[in-house]
Amino acid sequence: MAKTDLARGVCFALFLSITTLCCATSVAAQESEILVIAHRGASGDRPEHTLAAYELAIEQGADFIEIDLVPTQDGVLVARHENEISGTTDVGERPEFAARLTTRTIDGQEMTGWFTEDFTLAELRTLRATERLPDIRPKNALFDGLYQVPTLTEIITLVRAKEAETGRVIGIYPEIKHPSYFASIGHDVVALLVEQLHAAGYVGEGGPVFIQSFEVEPLKRLNRMTDLPLVQLIEADGVTADDPSRSYDEMVSPSGLAAIAEYADGIGAAIPLLLNETGASTGVSKNAHAAGLVVHGWSARKENAFLPQVLRSSDDDAEAGDLSALIAMLKSAGVDGVFTDDPAKLSPADPGAIKQGDAAP
Repeated sequence: MAKTDLARGVCFALFLSITTLCCATSVAAQESEILVIAHRGASGDRPEHTLAAYELAIEQGADFIEIDLVPTQDGVLVARHENEISGTTDVGERPEFAARLTTRTIDGQEMTGWFTEDFTLAELRTLRATERLPDIRPKNALFDGLYQVPTLTEIITLVRAKEAETGRVIGIYPEIKHPSYFASIGHDVVALLVEQLHAAGYVGEGGPVFIQSFEVEPLKRLNRMTDLPLVQLIEADGVTADDPSRSYDEMVSPSGLAAIAEYADGIGAAIPLLLNETGASTGVSKNAHAAGLVVHGWSARKENAFLPQVLRSSDDDAEAGDLSALIAMLKSAGVDGVFTDDPAKLSPADPGAIKQGDAAP
């Protein structure tokens, strides 16, 4: 089923379904004209991919929460940025798991560490989450050891509870990580995700879900399995893991974007693909819209380490720079949504006051 007929309206129709503005000219409305996608939750304020990070992001007014998904040994989808978990859990401090330290080649890159596919869910639940960027976010590291690795089931349960509490629809934005690698070792993450989403009531083109992947063939397969909106993730450079002959640079050409529109509804593009060095649009957003695709940019973060030089406040990587200026540039470039570690800085101060969407089904 081709997705081009959904066109740019998917993003805006979904956004309007979850945001009823009290006044179209209000400051809050102006601040909410693009989708706010909480990148791994409110990861600027809590360790990423924890229930605490997701809940805080929702409270801060995020329209969607992003969930990176990897499987356990017993086939349960859990939220981690990578299946290698030494940087996001305390596994390296657990002597009972020392023997599981190993080296794997994933998407052509050799990695040494501990991997979720070597742990049952019960074993993984004995670990505790840690801050991935403690030098940049030392305050987040104060929460180390408090939170477990959450399952997709638990995250959906949290979202439903917050929808009932707030009276607004909260979207989820799952990414299937390394699907070809996992398929090669017997884990069909594509089928696992579709089955779980459909069972939870996420169905149809208007479902408050975007499924994303850096790989192409898994998205084409998803296009045959579900009507939920799909997003092709695009790096600033390099090639796709499932087809090294396909470069990301080619993907953002007009012909590449037209090809994406045959199986997906949008692109999730690295910000350097959307803005040039001066902060002006590269034209990718315009070309994507012409192909019928929505455009979500990633990832907007407040710290100097992640901002263009011109927007940094000092030489201190951990100090906050001018995130607002970056968001303004992305809006000017025509971006429909932004992944951000800091949804509070993009969302209205009182999201419940202006986001009066229908309660959870």
